Amino acid sequence: MKDIDPRMHTAEHLLSGTLVAMFGMGRPFTTHLEKKKSKADYRFARTLTEEEARSVEERVNALIDADLPVREEYLSREEAAAQFDLSRLPDAAGDRVRVVHCGNADACPCSGPHVASTKQCGRIRLISWSYEDGALRVRFRLEEP
Repeated sequence: MKDIDPRMHTAEHLLSGTLVAMFGMGRPFTTHLEKKKSKADYRFARTLTEEEARSVEERVNALIDADLPVREEYLSREEAAAQFDLSRLPDAAGDRVRVVHCGNADACPCSGPHVASTKQCGRIRLISWSYEDGALRVRFRLEEP
C-alpha cells in the first residue's frame, strides 16, 4: 500500500463516508486508487443522478475545506468487529486493527497512507459514475490543494 497517494486515499474515505451517509450504502467492495484518477465500486441498486453526484461532490469538498484532522487509533479485533465490517481485513492483520478517522466525518479500518488533514487533499471532482450488475462505480480525481 505504500505506493498509494495519501491524498487520494483520504479523499476516498471522505467520498465513501459521504455515500454511506447520504444513501445508506456500504463501504466500497473494490477500489483502485491512483494519483491522477481513481475509482470505487459500491453495492447499490442504481446509478446516481447528475444532481445527486454534484451534491456528493459538494459535501465531500465541504469536508475537505473544513480542514478536519486525520488520525488513527488501534482497537482489538473484537472491539473493531463490534463497530465495523472487517470482511476485507485479512486474518494476517493480527489482533490489533488500525482505524482511520477523518474528523467525525468518517472512520473505518484501513492500512493505507493518509494525509494529516483533509485540506491537504485538494478539491475532489467526480468524473463519472455508472451502474452495472448491482454495482455503482464512481470515478474521481483531485485538484492540487
